[in-house]
Formats: sequence, C-alpha cells, structure tokens
Amino acid sequence: MIRYMKLDFEKTKAEQEVSSITIDAVSILIGLGLGLIVALISSLISFRKGVEHRKRVAEAEIESAEKESQRIISEAEKIAERKKRDALMVAREEIHKSRVELEKEVRERRIEIQRTERRLQQKDETLEKKMDVLEKKEEALNIQIQEIEARQAEVEELYKKQIEKLESISNLTVEEAKQYLLNSIEGEVRHEAAIMVKDIYERAKEEAERKSKEVLATAIQRCAAEHVSEVTVSVVNLPNDEMKGRIIGREGRNIRTLETLTGIDLIIDDTPEAVVLSGFDPIRREVARIALEKLIIDGRIHPARIEEMVEKARKEVENTIREEGERATFETGVHGLHPEIIKLLGKLKFRTSYGQNVLSHSIEVSHLAGLMAAELGEDVNLAKRAGLLHDIGKAIDHEVEGTHVTIGADICRKYKESEEVIHAVMAHHGDVEAKSIIAVLVQAADAVSGARPGARRETLETYVKRLQKLEEIADSFPEVEKSFAVQAGREIRIMVKPEMVDDQSMIMVARDIVKRIENEMDYPGQIKVHIIRETRAVEYAK
Repeated sequence: MIRYMKLDFEKTKAEQEVSSITIDAVSILIGLGLGLIVALISSLISFRKGVEHRKRVAEAEIESAEKESQRIISEAEKIAERKKRDALMVAREEIHKSRVELEKEVRERRIEIQRTERRLQQKDETLEKKMDVLEKKEEALNIQIQEIEARQAEVEELYKKQIEKLESISNLTVEEAKQYLLNSIEGEVRHEAAIMVKDIYERAKEEAERKSKEVLATAIQRCAAEHVSEVTVSVVNLPNDEMKGRIIGREGRNIRTLETLTGIDLIIDDTPEAVVLSGFDPIRREVARIALEKLIIDGRIHPARIEEMVEKARKEVENTIREEGERATFETGVHGLHPEIIKLLGKLKFRTSYGQNVLSHSIEVSHLAGLMAAELGEDVNLAKRAGLLHDIGKAIDHEVEGTHVTIGADICRKYKESEEVIHAVMAHHGDVEAKSIIAVLVQAADAVSGARPGARRETLETYVKRLQKLEEIADSFPEVEKSFAVQAGREIRIMVKPEMVDDQSMIMVARDIVKRIENEMDYPGQIKVHIIRETRAVEYAK
C-alpha cells in the first residue's frame, strides 16, 4: 500500500513539473510574440517616415528640374530668335547680291542681242546684194545654155551626115564596122596578153623558185630526220622454243587472256625463238610487247600474273606517252601547251603514216616551218607551234569520226589555241585555202618532210594509180595529143597538137592542167607539168 502511495506521489510530482515547464514555455512564447510585434510596428513606422522623406526629396528635385528646364527653354528661344535674325540678314544680303548680278547679266545679254541683230541685219543686206548678182548671172547662163543647145543640135546634124557618108563610102553599117574593129582588136589583145602573161609568169616563177629553193635548202640543211619505221607488227624474241608452250598455256588460257586484255593477236608459228604481235593499234601493241617481255623475264606465266603485268605495262606506256610529248615540246621549244595536247603528242609516237613516225614527222615539220619563218622574217614560235600541232588529229582519228584535219582543228579549238594555229591545221592539206604565211609555211614543211627520200614508203599500187590519174587528167584536154607520167608521178610530159596550140597559148594550157591536178589529186611534194609542142613539115623530092 505504502508502495502504491509512493508511486502516486511521484506521479503527481512529475505532472506538476511538466505543468510548470509548459507554463514557462507559454510565457516565453508570449514574450517573444510581443517583442516581434513591437519590432514590426517600429519597422513600419520607420519605413513610412523614410517614404515620406524620399517623397519630399523627389518633389524638391522635380521642382528644381522644372525650373532648370524653364530656364534652358527660355535661353534656347532667345538663341533661336537671334539666329533667325542673323539668317534673315544673310538671306537679304544674298538676295540683293543675286539681284545685282542678274541685272548685270541681263544688261550684258541685251547688249549681245543688239549686236547680233546688227550683224543679222548686215548679213541680210549682203544676201540681198548677192541674190541680185546671182539673178543677173542666171539670166546670162540661160542665154548661154540656149546657144549651147543650138550648137549641139548643129553638131548632131553634122554627125549624122558624117555617119551616112562613111557608111556610103565603106558599104558597112555602124554595127558591122564596130564588130569588125572588135574582132581585129581582140586578136591583137589576146596575143599581147598571152605574151605579157608568159613574161610575167616566167619572171615571177624564176624569182619564186630562186627564193623558195634558197629557203627550203637552208631549212633542209639545218634539219636532220629519221627514216621509215615499223608499222603494224612487233616481234618479241624468246630465250627458247619451250617458252612458246608456256605462253600458250594449258588449253590456250594464257594466250587467250593476253589477247583479251591487250586486244592484240599473238602469232606463234614455226619462227624459231620469236613471237609476232599483230594489231592496228600501236599503243595496244606496245602494251602487249612490254607485258610479254616482263612475263618472259619473270617466268611465272598464268592468267593472274598476265593481268598484273598488262596493267604495269599500260602504266609504263602512259608514262612513256607523257614523256614523249614533253620531249617533243622541249625539242621544238614550244611552251604553254595544254597537258591534254602534250598527252596527244606523246600518242603520236606510236602512230605511223606511210611508214613514217608521226611524232618525228611533226617535230621535223615544226623545225622546218620555224627555219623558213626565220628566213622570211615571220613569227618563228608561231610557225613551230603550228607545225608541231598540224597532225595532232592523227592521235585519235581511229577513235573519232572525221578526217585528222578536222579532228586536229577541233582539238586546238577545244584547248584554246590561237586562230592562226587552227587555220594552219585546217589548211595544211588544202582542205581550206591558206590565208596566212604561217599556213603556207606549214604546208611547205609538211610536203618537204613527207616527200624527202626515205621519209615514207608507198605501195606499187599507189604509184600506178597516181600515174594513171595524171595521164587521165592530161588526156581530158582537147589540145593534148599524148601524155607520159614519169619520175614515179613527180613529172608529166604532155605533147600538144600544134594546130590547136601556139607558142603563147601553151602557158594557158599548162596552167589549166596544173589547176586540175591540184584540185583532183592528193600527192606529196610537187608535180612538174612539161608542155611540148612540135611542128613538122614533110615533103618528098621526086
């Protein structure tokens, strides 16, 4: 019991302590709240006083600013008024000055107008006097015209009487006499014209031949060139005949691969230790030759190796083409060519014409044209450039339709060559008329390079056709009795009918035959036309 009572006492004590603590806490919280309220009220009062102070300061500043603005506006109005008065003064002065100058100018113009009026008046008086004089002269002229007309009528009457008397004396009308005179004069004039043409032609021919021989001889002396080269086949030497079987391969696969990749026919026959490569394209033939030689040296011949060697050979040939093009430009001294033109020049290394290497021929023509241009005082560099490019179309004439002349001109035009070079390319075979000295020099150099001994080879059939064509052209003229082509078609000797051709008209016949040959035939160099006229009188003594 006592124990329970003790516990109740302790419990009550604890509750009292808790209550006291709670009361203390509440009193503390009340004290804190009152303090915050007082502080807040004091802050609000301070804030209001500050706002009122700032308002008074702002109002004072606004009032001061308004006063200052009023002062500035007042001063600005005074300044503007003063400047306005100054501007009005200046304007009045300018107006006065302009008025004075205008009045002065008006006076001067009035004086000038008066002078002009006086001059015009004087001119009018002078013109009136001249008109009077002209009227008098016109009257005199009318009288003279009447007299002249009367005399002209008399002259015409006398002329008619003279004509009638002449007709009665000669028994010929006017038209008949005129025709007789024309016929007699025509014969004399034709005879004199033929003699004159012959003399002029002979003198011009002698001078031209002398000068051209000097120029050509000088050019040919200073230019050395190669002779005919291989054209359609290449021969590859083998170390032994056993290599032929390896080239052919099992069931012919090696030779088929090589022919397919290069486009060249391999001819493997009984020729000892040799394989012939045949093809119309010299570049492909060169690729095949280099590839085959590499395969022979390497010893490993199978389709994969063949393909690799053909690719290497193709790159090697492309490098050779570029190097040959650069060599040609270096040898001739022609610079500034487009890289594609240099590449096309290199391709000419593998192109032939009548057995003559086209690149060597182009270099030779370039040198010859330059030498002749130097002799004649023309542009040497332009002549060399045109000579080097004159056959550029042959590099691709087997790939593009058209003649090598047209193709070459298109190439030069595409790569911005000058009009002189393009015209020389177009005219070097006479497709168009040569209108410049450079074009004529390129023509001559091309003919010299192609016609010199050993430059080109032609078949017997070509010679025979040329001879037949020459004689056919000559025999087509009615004045020709016989014709004989000699010197492999370089000369033709023509016998004319003496009763149809006299000594003077022989010149005209020769010129007509030459024109026909130039228009209808293609030939290197030149052809000499030799006219022979012979008159024979035969009698028998009995």
